[in-house]
Amino acid sequence: MVVLIKGYSAAGNSDPDTIAAVATAVGNAGISIIRMSGSESFNIASEIFRGKGSFMEYPSHTIRYGKIADPDTGEVIDEVLITKMAAPKTYTTEDVVEINCHGGFVTAKRILELLFRMGARPAEAGEFTKRAFMNGRIDLVQAEAIADLIGSITEKSSKVAVTQLEGRLSQVLDRIRKSLVEILAEIEVNLDYPEYDFEEVTTDKCVQAVNSIVRELGSLIDSFDFGKVLREGLNVAIIGKPNAGKSSLLNRLSGKNRAIVTDIPGTTRDVLEEFVNIRGIPIKLLDTAGLRETTDVVERIGVEKALEVIDSAELILFLLDAQTGFEKEDSDILEKVRGYSSKILFVVNKTDRTDEEKLREIRERIPEVIEISVLEDYGIDNLEESILDYVNKSGIDADNQVIVTNARHKKLLTEALDSLKSALNAAAGGMTLDLISMDIKNAAERIGYITGHEVTEEVVTNIFERFCIGK
Repeated sequence: MVVLIKGYSAAGNSDPDTIAAVATAVGNAGISIIRMSGSESFNIASEIFRGKGSFMEYPSHTIRYGKIADPDTGEVIDEVLITKMAAPKTYTTEDVVEINCHGGFVTAKRILELLFRMGARPAEAGEFTKRAFMNGRIDLVQAEAIADLIGSITEKSSKVAVTQLEGRLSQVLDRIRKSLVEILAEIEVNLDYPEYDFEEVTTDKCVQAVNSIVRELGSLIDSFDFGKVLREGLNVAIIGKPNAGKSSLLNRLSGKNRAIVTDIPGTTRDVLEEFVNIRGIPIKLLDTAGLRETTDVVERIGVEKALEVIDSAELILFLLDAQTGFEKEDSDILEKVRGYSSKILFVVNKTDRTDEEKLREIRERIPEVIEISVLEDYGIDNLEESILDYVNKSGIDADNQVIVTNARHKKLLTEALDSLKSALNAAAGGMTLDLISMDIKNAAERIGYITGHEVTEEVVTNIFERFCIGK
């Protein structure tokens, strides 16, 4: 892959200097891994590593036991395993050395300071992955997938990140881009040889090809809502009158006694947050204070916070109490959240403690409810399934379908789609091929921006500065 960066003079081996950083988390652990990449990596390692034989003569992609020592004083810093990996078959495509030392802040810090003294410099955030991109080993989509994989908090989100790291989305985008380039080539031939008068035939062929791409881009864009949830999670607020069982539901879904549960109304005064995994979907549950009129100053603040949470939540679980039936408090809450009806799931709790008349009373007011009993663990599976259905309205198969998870990708795909629709409108309006080609070219550029075929320095900097140092 050729990387063309507007306003950026680097290409190929863009950073000849050697960088180093701790690649593992800071703190006490079994081992710490220090990574070094660049043209001087082997020379620096040979100066500080004491092992059997010469480091420079070790075969590539082998691990050796030895000691790291200060070449000036001879002081041994640690016993280590050292890995030698010669370019270009490395993460960055440069010479790479990894030092596995004993875990702990002091030991890793001393070795790292020694590397800096010997000529390496501290790596910037995401610089190892940035070099992999700049040197053409991965594209921009794959680079972003690495960050997603590190940050994934459920198995499903991890799998989606892996498929993008393997290049499945990149392959789809490259194919679409090549198709657009082929359309532009067809138009160019027609413009170069106008005497053959094939413009009408060429326009028809272009419209047919563009329509196919429009449908494919639309499908990718439609997958974003679900993909975004897999990548970033979903904020879910649990609301309802006091004592409806909100805190009990939070505890049940999280598997922890996170919230205090009593029979006293108004026990929850603040918004409690808990991250849970529901059917592979990362969820941030927000347990709110019971919504009611109150003279208690602290409880009133909790109610005000609950109303703020309702506004920002992406999904609301409106909990009703089957034991009391539909009361005025429920009616008042319903009136407050009427404007959020599109993101509300109505859940009736305590179905084990009621009679059919109370349930019928609720069903008459709210026809579609999910009936549960937290105490008896009844209906929880149905509730989780309803949450999944809400998130994945299009029925996307995350295991087998290519999904867009990144807002940057969606924005560029939408711009590409708009350009292609503009090209179709131009064709329908009888515009000439040279005008139609302008919109198609713009669409191809937008697809290229996603994978990094052509991208600005600002975008590259923005993406990689979000990575941790050492990756």
